[in-house]
Amino acid sequence: MAASATTLRDLIAAGADEAPALSSPGGVPLTFAGLRALADRTVADLNARGIGRGERVAIVLPNGPEMAAAFIAVAAGTTSAPLNPAYKADEFEFYLTDLRAKLLVVAEGSESPAVAVAEKLGMAVARLKPTPDQGAGSFTLSFAEEAGAPASEGGLAQEGDVALVLHTSGTTSRPKIVPLSQGNVCASARHIRTSLAFTHEDRGLNIMPLFHIHGLIAGILAPLSAGGQVSCTPGFNALKFFAWMEEVKPTWYTGVPTMHQAILGRAGRNREIIAGSPLRFIRSSSASLPPQVLRELEETFGAPVVEAYGMTEAAHQMACNPLPPKTNRPGSVGLAAGPEIAVVGSDGEPLPTGETGEIVIRGPNVMKGYENNEKANAEAFTRQGWFRTGDQGTLSEDGYLTITGRLKEIINRGGEKISPREVDEILLDHPAVLQCVTFALPHDKLGEEVAAAIVLREGLAAEEKEIRGFASERLAAFKVPARILILDEIPRGATGKLQRIGLAQKLGLA
Repeated sequence: MAASATTLRDLIAAGADEAPALSSPGGVPLTFAGLRALADRTVADLNARGIGRGERVAIVLPNGPEMAAAFIAVAAGTTSAPLNPAYKADEFEFYLTDLRAKLLVVAEGSESPAVAVAEKLGMAVARLKPTPDQGAGSFTLSFAEEAGAPASEGGLAQEGDVALVLHTSGTTSRPKIVPLSQGNVCASARHIRTSLAFTHEDRGLNIMPLFHIHGLIAGILAPLSAGGQVSCTPGFNALKFFAWMEEVKPTWYTGVPTMHQAILGRAGRNREIIAGSPLRFIRSSSASLPPQVLRELEETFGAPVVEAYGMTEAAHQMACNPLPPKTNRPGSVGLAAGPEIAVVGSDGEPLPTGETGEIVIRGPNVMKGYENNEKANAEAFTRQGWFRTGDQGTLSEDGYLTITGRLKEIINRGGEKISPREVDEILLDHPAVLQCVTFALPHDKLGEEVAAAIVLREGLAAEEKEIRGFASERLAAFKVPARILILDEIPRGATGKLQRIGLAQKLGLA
């Protein structure tokens, strides 16, 4: 049934009644029958409170099985709006107001500033009480107010209804609302399931945050749509990863490059666990995976590492490297894996193979448009109906996509255009360099100068001068960073991504 599911309720119909759907380290699994019953009960509870199809329910919960189950159960009949629990009061006020949420769901006993903000805004609050003895993620909702009139449009959501609303990260402007329909998220889950050949025998270990598209779709929905199981952790923790791996015996996991690097940092002392829990594959997405890290992961785990390319507006996945025996091309994000992909020039027309231009997409997983933002939509969609990703790249003759950078991140040094990723990859070849982010540094004459923030490997030393010398033997002089900052840690975004835009300001260099 889930082969062509167009709603979340159809999607979770894939698993056998008694098969485990959600689990958590140390917990009792929740079966597919249990997850379906939970979704139906939650929709009925929300409908009885006057919250029906298309109405928004903000969810502020810690990572874990309850967050996964609440996202699915709420979106089965209304619209889920997961928010980062680490937000401060003024951020909650912006997001809750912007979303026009009708209800806020928080954990029982939660001290989140979101509660006071919801009360100030006159928004209803529901408390979620986990019932782990009924299965990981199962819960009951309690409401402070008496039930009013039931929802005018109740029941299960339909294909065109909005299942999920998220905001763009808003690195350069006000965050935009991305409404994703039931059809969008189900199409993306299906694309990921197909590219990773998920079956009911797969067991994922989810370490991704569940207020972000990568975790929600690739971490949770795609494997569930094949009747597989997902073990939901309380969030990424490199110190606990191998204990979880030993207990859960996952067949795969997905993460962002900084997570993979932290896992590699502890892999040496956990070789027995790695040997005893063989993985079918490892997936990486949300930021470019340096080829050096990909090789080290494959050697350490003895499993293929599949790099994929996603974004919120596409309900996550757009391209993905294929599993063996097909060719996995390190440094590329693989083949179109869902939507159509093209590379176009400034006129919006497709460019010849191998030429660099803007990556554009169209397909069933792509949103129809940003909410209440005609200006952004006019800029985001071409006349031919393609969505502009804002990324620059090339397509090979056999269809492999390589991203050369974000258009907004390209460094313009006195007219010379530099892709920060190219500089990253050179600096990461230095034996002492563990992490690197190349970014634009404001310059009074050139406009922008090249700078790089670096974290060194434990126990190894290197000076700025030596690293610059290493770079100058391998890069044209104008691409060599004028400044190299050696840091203990590079600032990163909420999902663990290293962020180039605004890094000069964050480091006090602007």
